[in-house]
Amino acid sequence: MTSTSYSIPTELGSPIPANTSHAISVTLPTWQDNVDYEEAAERVVSRMTCGYPRFFIHPQIKQLITTCDQKFAKPTETCLLFPSRKSARRCRDFILQYYKQTSPTSPSTSPTPCVRLAEITVIPPDQAKSSFQGSVTLHVVLFPKDAFPIAKSYWQHAGEGISSRCAEYSLNIMQAKHDEKSSITENCNEKSSISLRRPIFHKRYSSNIRTSNITNNDSTLTEPKSPTSPTDSTFAEKSATVEENFYVEERYGRNLPITFADKAKIALRRRIAGVLGVEEQNNASEIDDLDGVINRKIESTNVTERGIKGVTEDDVFLFSTGMSSIFHAHRYIMSAFPPNKSICFGFPYVDTLKILEKFGPGCHLYGNGTSEDIDQIENLLESGEKISALFCEFPSNPLCKSPDLKRLSSLADKYDFLLVVDETIGNFVNVSVLEWADILVSSLTKIFSGASNVMGGGLVLNPQKKHYEKLKQVIEQDYEDLIWSEDAIFLERNSRTFRDRILKINESTEELCDFLSKSPKIKEVYYPKYITPEIYSQYKKINGGYGGLFSLTFYSSKASQQFFDSLPIAKGPSLGTNFTLACPYTILAHYFELDWASKFGVEANLVRVSVGLEDREMLLKGFQKGLDSITDEEEIVKNADVICIDK
Repeated sequence: MTSTSYSIPTELGSPIPANTSHAISVTLPTWQDNVDYEEAAERVVSRMTCGYPRFFIHPQIKQLITTCDQKFAKPTETCLLFPSRKSARRCRDFILQYYKQTSPTSPSTSPTPCVRLAEITVIPPDQAKSSFQGSVTLHVVLFPKDAFPIAKSYWQHAGEGISSRCAEYSLNIMQAKHDEKSSITENCNEKSSISLRRPIFHKRYSSNIRTSNITNNDSTLTEPKSPTSPTDSTFAEKSATVEENFYVEERYGRNLPITFADKAKIALRRRIAGVLGVEEQNNASEIDDLDGVINRKIESTNVTERGIKGVTEDDVFLFSTGMSSIFHAHRYIMSAFPPNKSICFGFPYVDTLKILEKFGPGCHLYGNGTSEDIDQIENLLESGEKISALFCEFPSNPLCKSPDLKRLSSLADKYDFLLVVDETIGNFVNVSVLEWADILVSSLTKIFSGASNVMGGGLVLNPQKKHYEKLKQVIEQDYEDLIWSEDAIFLERNSRTFRDRILKINESTEELCDFLSKSPKIKEVYYPKYITPEIYSQYKKINGGYGGLFSLTFYSSKASQQFFDSLPIAKGPSLGTNFTLACPYTILAHYFELDWASKFGVEANLVRVSVGLEDREMLLKGFQKGLDSITDEEEIVKNADVICIDK
């Protein structure tokens, strides 16, 4: 794969990638910008046009929330929006569990808050006449305004909120109705009249609304159909705004017609299952490529790329975000087995730990992820403690530690608990870990997509494990396909090149880390090649590499900030992008618990880097520029005796 150049966004609050309506990262170009973002400083927050979707509510979703507030909410209420009744109920239950009214007199005796559910179905015209159109039901959770932080926590942890593309689609139809009514009123004697503010998208619009004021029981509502996301082709023709968005999204996403959403989901599940092998990129049409993928005959007895027999697309389940796949893995385990505590092994991504702590009976944290931690876990289990599951990442984010999966799997078999492995950082092009896991989860948002313009998650069951049948039964009874169809199309098309991208990024990252590890200005390079290499190598594929993620620490906070501020690359949250992206990870993820994070070796001044597809020489020069900017020579000299130049 050839190198790719990208326009680096530098304006505070602008989307990454630039000019992308549904970008999932945002430009925070200096260290102080990141600190001020965490402090909610007006100079930063007011300039943000987007952000990582689970943390920052997209402007289109905010607008749709405002519309639903006006229609449903009391003056003391606001709302959040979800794609299904089940997800809305889970949010309601979470609010009821954790909300405490801020009463200045007697908060302990405050009444249970009223959390209401409502539904609104947006229906475009002439559905039966066009496969490009369809309705969408929005599930509205209404709650007291002072409960918003709790509701927002659910949105962040569970990753179940509606997609920004869903919001955009709904708003376009609603706006079309408004414009049409305005046009008819102003020009009732004309056969055709177009609003100057925005063109008419449809000839008519209707909505069905159902609402419930019952706090804890909404069984009187009828179950709506799960939403799909059609995109009327006339939108792009008649709206300059939509046309511009389509142009940018075509550039980054290379999307297919919306009618191929179901095919895209089959292709995604096959690709994630590892049954397709190396997919050839050719000049065939998008449709032919997709049909070839889903029509290919797959023998279930073959050993897949996952390294085991029997894995098919039927063992793969898609979710709207990576965190949603983790959240639902936890839910399914709690449904299938006795409600015991879980174990979080290694320093986890922030919301994984929050899910295990807040949903269910709680968890034990073994945050160092060492062999000594496994010894302690074995002692705990030997004492008679029962656990439901152990969750870990391979390797971990941001320290790139690799857990001893073989030993953990052996304990799981002996003491009858499940092993859940997050392979987002490793990915199955580089490592083979499903053999040891009961459940494998991954954020498809990251390198699988790479384009930083869509969210998604995947869950894979290991058919060779003893609890497979029970898990499969529970999942099939409970699972909802809530991936917005346009998102599925972008994910599928983005992921067609993921293998070639990963292989190129592997090479660039290894050369860059070898270069950085020799600098006396850097305290530590956290990269699987250097961190627990004896474990990582056991799971590394013959043609696999070490991935595109690494972290750096320095000898002073000043040095970290100088280096970060001078890097000529994109700077913002997320990872696994086709362009190189950096952030002061601990500041963004653990700003209000820095001392806690430091207990597990995650320093406050750590800089995390995700390498992209840029020219290798350009990357080396850019990181050299960052090193050259460090002027804190006193710290460098003071620590010179502990620096090994030939790491």
